[in-house]
Amino acid sequence: MPNIKSAKKRVRVIAAKTLRNKSLNSSLKTYLKKANVAIENNSGEKDQSVNYAVKKLDQAVAKGLIHKNAAARKKSKLIKKLNTFSA
Repeated sequence: MPNIKSAKKRVRVIAAKTLRNKSLNSSLKTYLKKANVAIENNSGEKDQSVNYAVKKLDQAVAKGLIHKNAAARKKSKLIKKLNTFSA
């Protein structure tokens, strides 16, 4: 355990950020999963769910949760899957 006041504060701040990041990462994975399921089931709102997942990926990049190239890779994979199942 830290003894210095600023180090104690850093521990508290890091704990809060960790909780927030875990929550946001979990919701991001949920939206990606929902988009994949919508594409595979050929549901009516597959375009909407993919667009929402892409939006969430962009927000995650803006918040620094994931790297921009990782988001680009995931978006590309989703769009490619959507186009494959649509054709």
